[in-house]
Amino acid sequence: MSPAGKKTFVQGLSIISSLRSAVVLNKGQPVSGAYLVIAGRLRVYTIAPNGSEATLYFIDPGEACVLAINCLFNDLLYPAWVQAETKATIAVIPGAIYRKLFESEAVIQNLTVQALSTLVYRLMAELEQVHGANHRQRLVQFILTHASADGSLRMTQQQIARHQGTTREVIARLIREFVARGFVRTRRGEIQISNLIGLRRALAPDR
Repeated sequence: MSPAGKKTFVQGLSIISSLRSAVVLNKGQPVSGAYLVIAGRLRVYTIAPNGSEATLYFIDPGEACVLAINCLFNDLLYPAWVQAETKATIAVIPGAIYRKLFESEAVIQNLTVQALSTLVYRLMAELEQVHGANHRQRLVQFILTHASADGSLRMTQQQIARHQGTTREVIARLIREFVARGFVRTRRGEIQISNLIGLRRALAPDR
């Protein structure tokens, strides 16, 4: 940013820390600023009338919450819930300052466009999964997408069910199937991929 932009940026900037599973934003809450993740991961989700949760998307380090930015520019209440998926550090840029910087600073304009394009891509991918895949395929895709480089996914079955918008029983049944077929191993709060090729094949229809 320009020197003037940097000076404006630090005015009113606040850094907040959030413990794992803590709620960062509630549905219907006024949005005070733009949320930029410095460390950790945030989960944006909805809650159906029956109480089940479904993940819309995650916000990783270096990314901003585009729904919050949209609320800032259009004077809207936040339309979902945000929870810290892990312990997180978040920079909050006051709305008035963010709008002012957006008018003159290319880096803020690029951040906004990138956040929007990332959100659209992720939501389209999720819609494709919802409408074109069964529970088994969606679970396989989730494991492949979110497992770390060593092939481990550190989430409980309840957390995965919440992300998938289904029940723990459904996830538990599918994971038992994957274990029986040698695709994964399980430990408390963790799934470890043991046969990557086999797990990928489970994405094929009618398997």
